[in-house]
Amino acid sequence: MPNNDTPKPTDAQVEQEKLEQDFMMDTGSVIRTKGRHAIHCLTVIGLIEGHVSAGQEQKVTRYEHVIPQLVAIEEDPEIEGLLVILNTVGGDVEAGLALAELISGVTKPSAALVLGGGHSIGIPLAVSAKRSFIVPTATMTIHPVRHSGLVLGVPQTMRYFEQMQERITGFVKNHSHISEARFLELMMHTGELVMDVGTVLGGEQAVAEGLIDELGGLGDALNYLYRQIEQNRTGAKNGASQGRGESVR
Repeated sequence: MPNNDTPKPTDAQVEQEKLEQDFMMDTGSVIRTKGRHAIHCLTVIGLIEGHVSAGQEQKVTRYEHVIPQLVAIEEDPEIEGLLVILNTVGGDVEAGLALAELISGVTKPSAALVLGGGHSIGIPLAVSAKRSFIVPTATMTIHPVRHSGLVLGVPQTMRYFEQMQERITGFVKNHSHISEARFLELMMHTGELVMDVGTVLGGEQAVAEGLIDELGGLGDALNYLYRQIEQNRTGAKNGASQGRGESVR
């Protein structure tokens, strides 16, 4: 016989579930997972759109949509960790670097998982979390900063590109285990990309080079987040117990 004791969801719960489903359909992100711990899943796919709108036929990640999510993740006490899933073809360099800086500033446990591709500005995003993972079939494409629009052939333009490249290289060096010299060497490599300079690293190569922390998939990334959340809870409890003990003495 069917069990009729299961409580029916309230109107508020139904409305909340509808809002979360609409949010997931609109942004491709999940506000709070319903597993062992509440994880916000943020997806970065396609082209990272900056100040200029991309074409309608392109899949884009709009940075003005992602920034409020990252602020909410940091501020919402119910969200315990952040999972960033990447499959990007690059895009606006300054917008991508801004998102990478925000992700790196999230104090809660965070993990990034590269699926498919991490292209160009997707590399800082891939290393911005506290732990980075990549599946064996994914690739990381490293190449210098490029510009597809009108460029003035003056020294100031070249210096601007150099400064932008230095910002990206410095961020990657500070958030991964690859040296600046090796990253630049891979970036300027010739003979691998058609009509371009740069390097394509497979999943295992990206880990061997120190660019990505670990070879793994979704379960590995989630298990890392769960462990970090539980370690933080244990540390907070121990700290609180010691504090109470000191106050008694």
